[in-house]
This record gives sequence, structure tokens and C-alpha cells, in this order.
Amino acid sequence: MVFMFHERQRTRLEYPLGGGQAIVAALIRGLEKCGGELRLRSRVESVLVAGGRAAGVRLARGDQIRARVAVVSNASVWDTLQLVPEASLPVAYRSSAAATPPCESFVHLHLGIDARGLDADLGIHHSVLFDWDVTAPQNLCAISIPSAIDPALAPAGRHAIHAYTAGNEPYALWEGMDRRSVEYGQRKGERSQVLWRALERIIPDVRERAEIVLIGTPLTHERFLRRHRGTYGPAIRAGRQRFPGPKTPLRGLLRCGDSTAPGIGVPAAAASSRTASAVPSGELSSM
Repeated sequence: MVFMFHERQRTRLEYPLGGGQAIVAALIRGLEKCGGELRLRSRVESVLVAGGRAAGVRLARGDQIRARVAVVSNASVWDTLQLVPEASLPVAYRSSAAATPPCESFVHLHLGIDARGLDADLGIHHSVLFDWDVTAPQNLCAISIPSAIDPALAPAGRHAIHAYTAGNEPYALWEGMDRRSVEYGQRKGERSQVLWRALERIIPDVRERAEIVLIGTPLTHERFLRRHRGTYGPAIRAGRQRFPGPKTPLRGLLRCGDSTAPGIGVPAAAASSRTASAVPSGELSSM
């Protein structure tokens, strides 16, 4: 839908100077300005519960961080359930949350290419649809070339490209595979071919121009982003289901992210976290 409107005259699709990292950096500045602290490489192992309320989190390395007001989880609905002691949430809530339908996952293609001789008006965003069944696997491909409008995102004479199949890559094709195996490498090559073909519609000799090639899979998403089955997000249909919002039955536990409000990625995390922060403190003791 976004791309459809983008093709109309007098429309613009804005992009932050510095790329998506610029938005993350702005969020971190806001966090620190309000007295917050960002901890990297600090995987949460579980939510601590004391006196019938979320009291903090335990990190995988054993540290505990106590909550003064609330614990807010930006993990997916399925991953959040794994962090909370089973007895701390009603059975009906657990069952309903676990039954939230997930979208499928991604295949990503990250490239660094030789940009010499390419059209200066290459454009940043492109979409390629091979068939009208939009949700079919290996069909809709989204492409971003951010260095086309922000040259600082790539070395001189180069372009940075991100192409992906969003929400239509079956996790079942990858489940149980050893990421170090020859089979895994072969499958990455096979499943990324659709992205190469999509890119060739925009840059016909892109394979010859490629200097850096990185391929991400559902297992990449699952490992690095701790996303249940590498999912793109919940498949909640407008008019049939409603997003649950930030509150949970466990006092002091709030949620944000794409499992609580429409949208995927940084926009959903930022907007939904604002909604979570607006929950009155008095309600946190009586949810």
C-alpha cells in the first residue's frame, strides 16, 4: 500500500539522514536524557515476580535489575511468555497469547556494490511483485538503496543495498538446520535467488557489481533478534482481531512492540512504548 501511494504524483517517502541507525541514536539520546541507561549484550533470562507483581529481570549472566515502577517487555508476545514464570499469568491469558497467529519470516540480502556508471536517479525504494498472490512465498520483494539519497551510508563510488522478502519465508524450511552446515549455506544461496532476480530488474548487472554479500534467514532473525520462529510479527487481521495494547494480567508488567499495536520494527517499538509509558502508575498496582 505504501509503495502504491508512493507512485502517485506529489507524494514523498521520507528517509532519515544517517539511515535507520539515526532513529535508534535519537531514541537512545531520549532515554539517557530521562535518566535511563542502555545495556548491550545483556540478554534477559526471566522476569522476576515478587508479591504478585513484576519486580525486575534476571539477566543470563546472573545479574538482577530491580524495577521501581514496572517491567516493560519489547519482546514478541510468544517470547515474553517464555520469560514470565508460568504460574504468574492466568492459564486463559497464556493460551490466548500463545495462540496469536504469527507471520512467516524473512530472507535478507545485504549488498555492497560498485556504483560506478549507474544512473544518478536510481531511487531509494523499489518493490517487485512476481505474482498477484502477495503473501505467497518467494513473491513480493522489497528493495532499499539508501545510499542513493544519502551517500554517507556507503564508501565513495559504492552503494549499500538491502533486499528482503518480508513476512513470506516459511520457517519450516529452516527449522532444525545447523547454521554451520554445508546444507544451510546451500539453502541460503537458493532462497536468496529471488532477491537477486528482483534486483536485476533495477540493476541488470548487480551480480557482477557485488563486492559484499550477506544473506540473512529466519534462523538469523531467531538468533540475533530473539524472535519466535524468526517471525516478522503477529498476523492480526484488521476487523477480525484487535491488538491487545500494553497491559497484562501480571501487575507491573507492560508490553510494547509489534505484538501490542499495528506496525513492525522501530516505528512500532517507539509508538507503542509511548502508549505503555502513558499507563497511569496507579493502574500498575491493580491490573
